[in-house]
Amino acid sequence: MMSGLEILKIGKYEISSRLILGTGKYTTPELMVSALEASGAGMITVAVGRVDLSGRQGKNILDYLDRRRYLILPNTAGAYTAQDAVRIARLGREAGIGDLVKLEVIGDKKTLLPDTLGLLEATQILVREGFTVMPYTNDDPVMAKRLEDAGAACVMPLAAPIGSGRGIQNKLNLKFIQEAVSCPVIVDAGVGTASDAAVAMELGVDGILMNTAIAEARDPVLMAAAMREAVSAGRKAFLAGRMPVREYASASSPQEGLKPLKV
Repeated sequence: MMSGLEILKIGKYEISSRLILGTGKYTTPELMVSALEASGAGMITVAVGRVDLSGRQGKNILDYLDRRRYLILPNTAGAYTAQDAVRIARLGREAGIGDLVKLEVIGDKKTLLPDTLGLLEATQILVREGFTVMPYTNDDPVMAKRLEDAGAACVMPLAAPIGSGRGIQNKLNLKFIQEAVSCPVIVDAGVGTASDAAVAMELGVDGILMNTAIAEARDPVLMAAAMREAVSAGRKAFLAGRMPVREYASASSPQEGLKPLKV
């Protein structure tokens, strides 16, 4: 039975972890599988455009993923227009992967920052077609609200550029996004190490999606385990409520009522 700390609800779906993992950049499929297992993730994202859906080229990445264990999240990586993103999403559904989609519409090849106008257009189209849309967006609370109003099941603001490993760059905007929307907020892109994941969760976001931080670690399996623990610890800390930040020291043992020592 899943605990309240672990359940993440996205549209009609419930997943058993607040950590979502990607499948790219691993040196071997076997290493990827081991890292996924160590992470405890329940949702795994796969780039539809990089999968041979015809089955003519032997095993593809989907063949290494246990569909009974993981909820597969197709993504539209590589799309630079709303039309391309919609086409890729439709291909994934027609291939039987499902109606979930991590929606990416990239606006710049150097920074891989999203084209938010194209993203909003694609979200509107796919929601009308019955998809559960999880859009990768920038850390703009105004756009986050527009995506929610368009029917997005969650919003996925970046913490930093994709694959940069720079950690949380704008805590204030993540706070504003959480205030602007009522759907889940999932940090997507920019996490580099376990402390980044813990910080993000302590800010109150609902989950984190990551890939490079684990796949490019010296020991991906060990890093996956570290990320699992960091996400859990950060979530618990958020729910527990941190102590106030004070200007000056505050004694751990109250001084009131203490009697002076006699020498």
